[in-house]
Amino acid sequence: MKKIAKILAMFAVFALAFSFAGCKSDDSDSSDDDVTISGGSTSGNGSSNGSSSGSNTSGGNSGNTSDNTSGGSSSGGSDTGDSSGSGSESGSTTGGTTSGGGTESGTTGGTTSGGGSESGSTGGSSSGSTEQVSEVFVKIPAASIKGTEKWTPESKVFVSGRKLEIASFYMSDHEVTRGEYKAVMGSDPSTAGAYDKDGNKLTGDDAVKNNPVNYVTWYDALVYCNNRSIMEKLTPCYSISGSTKPNDWGSVPTSDNDTWNAVICDFTANGYRLPTEAEWEWAARGGENYTYAGSNDIDEVAWYKNNTRGTRDVKTKTANAYGLYDMSGNVWEWCWDRYGSISSETPDTGSVSGSSRCLRGGSWYFNASFAQVADRHYLNPSSRSGYGFRVVRNAK
Repeated sequence: MKKIAKILAMFAVFALAFSFAGCKSDDSDSSDDDVTISGGSTSGNGSSNGSSSGSNTSGGNSGNTSDNTSGGSSSGGSDTGDSSGSGSESGSTTGGTTSGGGTESGTTGGTTSGGGSESGSTGGSSSGSTEQVSEVFVKIPAASIKGTEKWTPESKVFVSGRKLEIASFYMSDHEVTRGEYKAVMGSDPSTAGAYDKDGNKLTGDDAVKNNPVNYVTWYDALVYCNNRSIMEKLTPCYSISGSTKPNDWGSVPTSDNDTWNAVICDFTANGYRLPTEAEWEWAARGGENYTYAGSNDIDEVAWYKNNTRGTRDVKTKTANAYGLYDMSGNVWEWCWDRYGSISSETPDTGSVSGSSRCLRGGSWYFNASFAQVADRHYLNPSSRSGYGFRVVRNAK
């Protein structure tokens, strides 16, 4: 009997142990319903199939994850597997490791390393790098212009019958400033009086650095774009006499120059460039029907002849719907295009002939009519006065 009792006691101990193991497994499953990601570490296990909110920062994740059933989306969080770096995910991700930045959509399995963009792929792996774009650049949506649209105000670029494909691109939300220009070129050529948003006169490099650069020629803008691209290890867009290095181009011309006028733009390069006139107007309109970039009231969005004596700090007026400042007023902005009449046959990149280059947006010393989103202006590319520019980059 004692032996039988001892055997029964042993069975009871084993049964109790299995019971605890079962409880622990259930607790682990239920903990998946409330996973917290904070301070660079993830607590909780299991597959995140529901919705996730929060953001990834370099070296860790922050935010909260709440699991539901299956499918769902995550933004800035992580699904099953390990996640480090920054980026956003959409869809259901199972297995694998995401490292670095980039965007991933609807992926299953595999490994994404070093960023890049992945959509609708199953299994396998991808590697590469997504260029870092400064936070002051706004992504402008793509557009297919059919040539049948009605524009308010009436456009001189989007004319009847002219079909245009405008790919998505990044545009600086402000005109190139005096500080930005000097950082790349080593000097600031500006001559216009500089003022803060309240109209106080500014002097000294530090004080004027947020005013838009001016007294810049179209040729100067090409040099700036390529020099900045090279400094940031991007592929330059402009080539003159077969070279993308401005040092090989010689001195910036002070008069019309056939060699510089024959510059070639590689629109597939990832470096900085001037917008085409069509890109500029599409961005300035901001998907709206305002006379000026962001409003029918010019005083809301522009520094122009009636409300300032000189240039003002950028981004001190209201932005348009795309988040772009000073598309109307402050300084004229050079565009890539040769100036010419626009017809249904005009290429996306503008007229194929013409000695002048386009300027858009008006400026501090011109009246309101020049600041309209549809107004066009032009000058010789060597002209140097109150002209500035803003830069764009491909979004591919």
